[in-house]
Amino acid sequence: MKADTCARYVRGGNAGPRRRQAIARAPGRGFALVPALFLIVVIALLVAAAVRVTTAQQQTVSLALQQARALSAARAGIDWAAYTATQQSSPSCTGGTLNFSAGSLAGYTVVVTCASTTYTDGNGSYLSSTIAATASYGTYGTADYVKRVVRATFTNEN
Repeated sequence: MKADTCARYVRGGNAGPRRRQAIARAPGRGFALVPALFLIVVIALLVAAAVRVTTAQQQTVSLALQQARALSAARAGIDWAAYTATQQSSPSCTGGTLNFSAGSLAGYTVVVTCASTTYTDGNGSYLSSTIAATASYGTYGTADYVKRVVRATFTNEN
């Protein structure tokens, strides 16, 4: 008869005192589910915030690099115009547009303007050239648009 009682206990027949205790505790089962779900949600929010901050930092670094390149392109425009404006054989101040197509400045456009003034001093005649170079990249209103303006004045003796 003892084997019969064990079989009933396993099949759920006549529940013994241990089985009655387990049934009595059943409403408390799963109490750890709520804190576990809360913890999962909090971790997911932290991961989402970290991804957002990382993305913003990458965009900031990328924009800073583009701005530095725009400044270099504008300085190249100043150098080009200064070279033409200060030539000893035939100085002339002419503006123009430079379109870079190679290297790290590919895609940058530089618009150079130049204005010259000739003046005379007791020692001779001088040509003063005021040069402005505006370098830009991208389309205005987009996230990757950058623009830098550099101005310089050069004077040479005629």
